[in-house]
Amino acid sequence: MMQHEDEAIEAENDGFDNDSAYAGSSYGSGSLTETLSSTIARGVEEHGRTYAAYGNEEYGLPIDEEELDRIDMSHAKYVMLLEKKLFLAPITESPQKILDIGTGTGIWAIEMAELYPSAEVLGLDIAPVQPQWVPPNCIFEIDDVEMPWTLAQDSYDFIHARDLLLSIRDWPKLVDQCYKTLKPGGYLELQCIYPRLKCDDDSTPHDSGLWMFSNYALDASTKMGAPLDACTRYGEYMATAGFEDIVERRFKLPSSPWAREKRMKLIGAFELHNLLRGVSAMSLRMFSKAYGWSQSQIELFLVQARKDMQNTRYHSYYDFMIVYARKPGGSAPGSEMQGQ
Repeated sequence: MMQHEDEAIEAENDGFDNDSAYAGSSYGSGSLTETLSSTIARGVEEHGRTYAAYGNEEYGLPIDEEELDRIDMSHAKYVMLLEKKLFLAPITESPQKILDIGTGTGIWAIEMAELYPSAEVLGLDIAPVQPQWVPPNCIFEIDDVEMPWTLAQDSYDFIHARDLLLSIRDWPKLVDQCYKTLKPGGYLELQCIYPRLKCDDDSTPHDSGLWMFSNYALDASTKMGAPLDACTRYGEYMATAGFEDIVERRFKLPSSPWAREKRMKLIGAFELHNLLRGVSAMSLRMFSKAYGWSQSQIELFLVQARKDMQNTRYHSYYDFMIVYARKPGGSAPGSEMQGQ
């Protein structure tokens, strides 16, 4: 079942600046040996940014402080878009085990651990960038989720992943591993921004830097082996793995503060901040690997995109996609928690 939050966003030409950002934090490395931990924690330098040093495939985004701040701000943006919900799946009222794939800074896992103090919340990532001080029921481990899982089968009530951009090469395999790890009746929820630009009123010229960046990013990610349009096939992957009660929802996310309604205007401001800070991070390794472009060529390409991002006369938006599904068996779902 697919649902689209299709109500048009009312536009307003006057934008506003939103320069707020989260302060930096101190991050620890977890349970690896000291030598290995040091190597992984340092990462590798490329294009003046720091990338993960662990994993079977190259992750397309940096893991430095600038990127971690952007991830935390994106979390706030998504929670606002979902009206303070962390997820939409109608999970059990008392989940015992929750898994967050590609946990990043760990902010979603930490908030879930606080929301469900009786649950064990495990966050997995290839980079040790999570905070050391977390709720006692929240733990983080370094792992590459594209490698064979060592988690017990039929052991988790809820598995979640958000914005696994430029990171997964084999989505059917990942979804299948989620299926095997979930308890009967457990839920998988995948959330992701779909970076294909949209505009309902034709205010964004198709030769603008925004359209060009969107088109090139989708093409380059496919060439790189980690397609950014994989989110449009989440439901298909889930059905193939054996999931049932598949629900897909799409939420319009303005690319800048052009909307008239206050909440959507603020969300657009968050997204503009995200784009301005994140467009280089997303582009450097992706365009270098796909097209062989140099850093200077990439930055030159992004000049017009950055300019057009800030033009509130362009009423463009992206779809934020959420797809969740249930593993057959177990007791039928009762009340819908939906992120409380």
